[in-house]
Amino acid sequence: MTSMQFILLFVVAMIAGMASVLDEAQFHRPLVACTMVGMVLGDVTTGIILGGTLEMLALGWMNVGAAMAPDAALASVVSAILVIVGHQSIGAGIALAVPLAAAGQVLTIFVRTITVFFQHLADKFALQGNAFGIEMCHLGGLLLQGIRVAIPAMLVAAVAGTDTVNSMLSSIPEVITRGLQVSGGFIVVVGYAMVINMMNAKSLMPYFFLGFLLAVFTDINLIGFGAIGLICAFFHIKGLERELSAAAAGHSGNPVDDVDDSDLM
Repeated sequence: MTSMQFILLFVVAMIAGMASVLDEAQFHRPLVACTMVGMVLGDVTTGIILGGTLEMLALGWMNVGAAMAPDAALASVVSAILVIVGHQSIGAGIALAVPLAAAGQVLTIFVRTITVFFQHLADKFALQGNAFGIEMCHLGGLLLQGIRVAIPAMLVAAVAGTDTVNSMLSSIPEVITRGLQVSGGFIVVVGYAMVINMMNAKSLMPYFFLGFLLAVFTDINLIGFGAIGLICAFFHIKGLERELSAAAAGHSGNPVDDVDDSDLM
């Protein structure tokens, strides 16, 4: 790894760490973070494949209230480095991403606890009318989140690809790596279920179960599933439009219910 790649990797890790609390640009999502790491390390294809796979695992990873979700930023950046620089398989990257996400969850809780100091300091600056001080407090907390991901990523990048690290990764028993991959598959299902539950869209559950049944009992590829999803979405939206039109017109949408009782007298 060249010095320029090392610097760019530090920048990417910082961006992913800061995006994990900003949530606007979504640079911390596995598909984006792994792709950026792949661009820096010269293997975009592996980055996209790993990021797309991890994205399915992290679909339901989101912070709800005070509950902290597993950290997708650290898991994405570090696992991409290990797979590309350490010449590991995609399966190994997926297996490593699960414990990395748990470690990142602990780190982000620790950093958020530290940033309480900046919040109290910002209160003092607010009483003084110091807008610049408040901005610096915001930036200080944001930089800590970036460093939280950048430092572990740099440590891994410094040793990844060495014989010692490769032998350590290769020495992990298959029962552990395979078990983590299977558990990652369960996380995908839970992630989808969490998203649908938060959307409060119980009418979408039949499509949810239909997709998994088709995946198990057929040989349809992802392109076919995408086409089926578009068709289902089209008819579902058309049905919603009919219901809204009927409600706007003052009808229930059911011809029997719309009959006026006075017409039968």
